[in-house]
Amino acid sequence: MLEVGEDAIDFTLARDGGGEVRLSDFKGKPVVLYFYPKDDTTGCTKEACGFRDALPDFQKLDAEIIGVSPDSVKKHDKFKEKYDLPFILAADEEKQVVQEYGVWVEKSMYGRKYMGVERSTFLIDANGKIKQSWRKVKVPGHVEAVLKALEG
Repeated sequence: MLEVGEDAIDFTLARDGGGEVRLSDFKGKPVVLYFYPKDDTTGCTKEACGFRDALPDFQKLDAEIIGVSPDSVKKHDKFKEKYDLPFILAADEEKQVVQEYGVWVEKSMYGRKYMGVERSTFLIDANGKIKQSWRKVKVPGHVEAVLKALEG
């Protein structure tokens, strides 16, 4: 589990629209790295649309937003197009990055246990260090909390 003050773990993942995204490519600017369970589900859509709607505020602070889930690039492309999402969605199909960031956890629904992504966000500063993290994110008010941490 990554702690505040530690170096963010660099990664290279396939991204929407083809090509790759590397976290280290954004050194020198803050990054909002958010992990979510699945494209086009209720909570994940609300969260993504929240970041979309607040993008001008994040851009004023020169921050990049990167969403990561185990979904495929093809699913990301459909999700982005359907909701007009203007930021990068990275495909962690091998679940390597979600494991490195400690967000691939045992979950339980209706008494059934399974592995899945714990909705989490990491605010990474311009030097590549974890400035703040949110685990077990509840969507309402989350985007505002991330923006406030970025401003402060």
